[in-house]
This record gives sequence, C-alpha cells and structure tokens, in this order.
Amino acid sequence: MIPEHTSRRAALAALPAALALTVALASPAAADGNGAYQINLAPLNNSGSKGVAMLSLKGNQLTVKIESEGHVPGQPSAQHLHGSTDGHDFHCPDASADTNGDGVIDNTEATVHYGNINISLTTSGSTDAKSGLAVDRMPVADAQGKVSYERTLTVSQAVVDHIKDLHIVQHGIDRNGNNKYDFDGAGKSELDPTLPQEATAPTNCGEVQGAAVGSIPVGGVETGTGPVDGAAGSTGVPGAALAAGGLAAAATGALVVLRRRRERPAAGRGGNTGAAA
Repeated sequence: MIPEHTSRRAALAALPAALALTVALASPAAADGNGAYQINLAPLNNSGSKGVAMLSLKGNQLTVKIESEGHVPGQPSAQHLHGSTDGHDFHCPDASADTNGDGVIDNTEATVHYGNINISLTTSGSTDAKSGLAVDRMPVADAQGKVSYERTLTVSQAVVDHIKDLHIVQHGIDRNGNNKYDFDGAGKSELDPTLPQEATAPTNCGEVQGAAVGSIPVGGVETGTGPVDGAAGSTGVPGAALAAGGLAAAATGALVVLRRRRERPAAGRGGNTGAAA
C-alpha cells in the first residue's frame, strides 16, 4: 500500500492546479476582452431561414462571421446585433409575438422580445442603429438564397462586457413566394412605409450559446446544438471545462480522504500492527 503521508502530499500537490484551472474556466471568457461565441440562427415567420454565426473578441475588436441560408435570392438581408448592454434580458421571440394576429411577426412586435438594434451589421460604413435600414450596405443573398458575411468592428467596452446579452437577427421574408420583396406579400413596413413589410420582418434569430466554441462548420450550415470543435461529447461543454471538472472532482475527493484520515479514531488505526498504514 502507498504510505499515508505520500498519498497526502500527492493529493495536496494536485489541489492548486485543479482549483486554479476551475476558477479560470468559471470566469467570463470576455472578461479580458477576448473570447469566441457561437450563435445558432433559427427561423422566424416560417421562413425556413437558418444559419450559424461566430462572434470573436480581441480587445475592442469584434469579428462577426455569418453563414446562413433560406433568404430571398438576390435580395438584401438587413442584419443586426440586438439586445442590451445595461443588464436587460432579451430573447428571440416565438409565434406568440404576433400580437395583431396578421400572420407575420413584424419588427415592432419582435423588438419587445429581442431588444433594439445595438450594432447594424453592414458591409461598409457606419454600424450604428441609424444604419439599421441601410439596405444598400447590407449583404445580398446569392442565387441559392445564402448569405455569407464577415466584418471586424471596433466596439465599445459596454459591448465587450455584455457580449453574451446580445444576439443576431437577420431580416427579409418572402410571404407570397415570388422570390422578391413586394407590397403584395405583407403590405408596408411599419418601420418605413416606402419599404415592403417583407423586407424588414425578421427571418431568423439566434442567441449566444457559449464561449470558445470553435469555428463555423465547413461544408454546410449547422444549426443543431450538438458538439462543435473544442466541445466534448454531445454536452456542448468545452473539453477543457470537462477536464477541469475532473480535476476539481479529484481535488474534492482528495480533501474528503484527508479529512476522513484526520478524523479516524486512534484505536481504528490498530496501534503498532507491523503493517504499513
């Protein structure tokens, strides 16, 4: 058997590394201005539009990558980071957001759920909320209805600190199925009567899923919540976090063993039996 004093030293030696790693992984990934976050985009308004986005922070530089499909071919897709940097909790809406019962969740109805525009994800120029309807500077879907977008932006410290409170919404639906935005599909936009409602209604929405989750899947859009690069199994938990959990568990076990040995009655040790403890 291993001498008690030897096993005690080994257990104590393992504690600092295990606890340090656990604390490090429990801290917000963006606390130092660095982190990577995945957003799975799910359909709204029965659009069938879906996709995946990555938010990568390096200091105050935010890189946004989006790969999505199910858009109206050849039409611009207004897109934004919605939400709050003051602690207000917003989420993607569901069908119940259609409060006027017209069959379309318009942007005004949805904003109650996903919040106002924080950043307009334009292809060039300004990214403030005033650029929310700058359709001439929004990405255009290709002939297959796919949108591919990447841009690096300088953002405020408030965005860095509250990146997990923001989420992506893309806009543009084709309610009457004629492969274009028109007034026959859903009438005028409540945001701008010169635009069709089809151009401004949300087509998908997604919330931040976690930190350090890997890269956009290659070979197609992946919208499930299964494992991604850097994750272990089907839990969606990064492998490093699971490793930390194992170390923490081992450390906890070591503490229990040590505590039990300290609390063991002297008589229970059998005195001088001649056997190794």
